[in-house]
Amino acid sequence: MPTWELKTDRPTSCLQAFLLAKTFHHSYQSPLTADRYEMASGYGSLAREAIVLLDRFSAGRQCLDDFMEDASKDLQIMDAMHKKFILDVVSGCIENQKLLDVVIDVFYGQNWKCVSRGDRSQFVIICYLATFSLDDLGLQRFSIIIRSLDIKKMHTFLTFFFTNLTTWIQDEWNTIYDAAHVEKHLISPLQRWRPEIDILMDQFAVKISLGNQVKKSPSKTTKPQEFSFTKFPHTRPRPLPLPELIPLQEKSKPVSLIYSYIQYFLWTLPHTNTKQFRCVNPHKSETTKVEINEDLDSKLKFNSFQSSGLPSSNKNNMWPIKLNNAAILRQGALYEREVDEELQRMERLVEGAREPSSFLQWQKEMRDKDLLEELASIERRRLEGRISYEEAAMARTRLIERNQKTAQLKKEETAQLMRRYAEKRLQEEKGLRDLVQQVAEGHKNSKAAREKLQKFKQSIVKEVAEQRRELLRHALEEAQAELSRKFEVIREIHAIESLPHLRVRNFDYAESAGHELLGEMSLVELKERLALLKEAQQTEEHEKRELILEEKQNKKQLLLEKLDHINVHTRALAQASASRSEIKARLAVRQAMRQDESVLALQKKLEEKQLERQRLKQSESLKKKA
Repeated sequence: MPTWELKTDRPTSCLQAFLLAKTFHHSYQSPLTADRYEMASGYGSLAREAIVLLDRFSAGRQCLDDFMEDASKDLQIMDAMHKKFILDVVSGCIENQKLLDVVIDVFYGQNWKCVSRGDRSQFVIICYLATFSLDDLGLQRFSIIIRSLDIKKMHTFLTFFFTNLTTWIQDEWNTIYDAAHVEKHLISPLQRWRPEIDILMDQFAVKISLGNQVKKSPSKTTKPQEFSFTKFPHTRPRPLPLPELIPLQEKSKPVSLIYSYIQYFLWTLPHTNTKQFRCVNPHKSETTKVEINEDLDSKLKFNSFQSSGLPSSNKNNMWPIKLNNAAILRQGALYEREVDEELQRMERLVEGAREPSSFLQWQKEMRDKDLLEELASIERRRLEGRISYEEAAMARTRLIERNQKTAQLKKEETAQLMRRYAEKRLQEEKGLRDLVQQVAEGHKNSKAAREKLQKFKQSIVKEVAEQRRELLRHALEEAQAELSRKFEVIREIHAIESLPHLRVRNFDYAESAGHELLGEMSLVELKERLALLKEAQQTEEHEKRELILEEKQNKKQLLLEKLDHINVHTRALAQASASRSEIKARLAVRQAMRQDESVLALQKKLEEKQLERQRLKQSESLKKKA
């Protein structure tokens, strides 16, 4: 692509840059640009034709040279410059597809909700023209092409493209081409055009915002109509007004699930307080009663059946469970997480952390307090709701009574209007009967003339029917003759076709067909190439199979090591648990012995006290007797 640079100072504003670039484009154009793209108007139609060709190539996935030859044949009726423009654009998009897909794929990933997959070719062509052909086209022709498409989508795409041009787009292009080439031939020309493109985007944004405003429809004026003396007014009376519809009562809102739970909690709260100290009384619990009833019911013999029990093989054989790969990995992750949590807990205790029991007690008290306040507010709201419900019911009753009175008055007025309408209809029917009688008397005089005219018409119809039958007979005879002639010709053709045809065809498997195609070959060569291709595929599959087996063996070895680690960890935990349980048992035995000694001492002391009290009683009784 030819490139040129504007040898002027940097403009101080976007408007100055736009005017300067416009003046330069009108004053200077390269000969190559004038030869290639000097067209008056119609760039939009050429761009749409290029979009259609690019869609066809993307759908067909054929060779580029063959596709360009076919497209050139299809565009023979167009002007040479127009055809060259379309073919250059399509071929450039296909050749630079990898560079353009970097932008288009990310654009679709961010705007997949508002952009269709069918518009991909439009964005590809606009991206190609902006990147490689903007200097040759000029801003005016580029804006014509954009206006011929969907302005809103093009505004979104160009804003996305020029916003991210110097960031990740340049980084992705540097991975495809050399960084110096990208900076000089791709980024720098686009940066020169950035002020003019910003002004063009502002114009499109204003146009889109104006297009979204709703246009007010013009108000219709009343057209006066002249009074006509020839047209009589409508004889039907004006229809009665429809009765007013009685509004339906709105449905009451259903009780929320949270409110139901709170009501249940309030109902069960007194019972929980009474059941709190039931353990003092020696009553059977509900669970014990249920177990006793089930035991008594099980002793009954009706509706019982004998089961054979489980097979003997399942009773004695306790096989170990075989873990799969996922279970082994989960078990290993679980043990590692437990070890990490235990280490963290020990570190917190070493650092001086406390037990959160006091905080939890305070938190529980505050939650109970909040719950009581919430229950009180809920009860208050419930009473207020009941009061409003009663008031609404009274208002509804008064409204129903008022509506009933209004409906009764409407019924009486309607009955009176219906009586008046019936009397008027009787008078109109009487007048119509008189008019019909007068018309019938006038029809009696014209009956004879009508019969005479009918006889004359019947004679004419008979003559026409006879002539029609004669013409149909002649046409039928001619059609039968033509049909017999056609049958004779068909029999001759069948006789000619029934003769045998001798065809001799010699086919050489070592020679090509001679169509001068790019990939043309003989049948022998094709078989040889297919055999070589099959052998190469088998070799590749064998190598892949060996690689997969090696990876599988490595993975199996890793899982075995993980399983050994889990077993070691499990045995260590089991030994630690056994040692802890043994220590606890020893402590329990010592404590029980200590408790027994203290109980015996207390019992002995109690007996001594009782004996001493008896002795005192006996001494007092003896003193009284003396």
